[in-house]
Amino acid sequence: MTEQEKSTEEIIFDAAQKVFVLKGFDGARMQEIAQEAKINKALLHYYYRTKEKLFHAIFERVLSYIIPRVLAFVESDEPIFSKIEFFVNTYVELLLKNPYIPNFVISELNRNPDSIAEMLGGLMVKNDALKKFTVLINKEIEKGTIRPIRPEHLFVNMISLCIFPFVARPIIQGVIFKNDKERYQEFLMERKKEVASFIINSIKIEK
Repeated sequence: MTEQEKSTEEIIFDAAQKVFVLKGFDGARMQEIAQEAKINKALLHYYYRTKEKLFHAIFERVLSYIIPRVLAFVESDEPIFSKIEFFVNTYVELLLKNPYIPNFVISELNRNPDSIAEMLGGLMVKNDALKKFTVLINKEIEKGTIRPIRPEHLFVNMISLCIFPFVARPIIQGVIFKNDKERYQEFLMERKKEVASFIINSIKIEK
């Protein structure tokens, strides 16, 4: 890939992310992405034939950046509770910057489950993510730091608590906060601390 091609691809990614944030995945159009990138639609289709292929590329790039970063901290000498706080903070920040991701994943799970499972599974296997997380949790259980819990349950609990407020935005923003976007955003920011605290308190063994 030439430097010019890399530059064009980066421009497309940046433009697509802006349009996805503003319009959501379903509302975004390839023509709008091309206009935002200041390129013609034919060139956009040369790189990515469909909106789905473009999103898959962006999604994989985002996760390829975030997973190694989280795992590096997981393998550090920091206490387990600091690692949980870091994981939650990093994951919520990822969703705040890319709020269209959760609904796209759910849509893909309904429309093309094998594709999204293969992509996510490939990234997890490539980075040995679940194995490393499982080793970490089992060590902490043996040390008596946390109560016995299956690592898979803990992993799903953390992901679910982070992702639900984004998936349920129409209910939380529209009903709980009466369409007050600022209060909803404040709520999302508070989730970083609240989720980490909830998870830690649920597994911590008091001494």
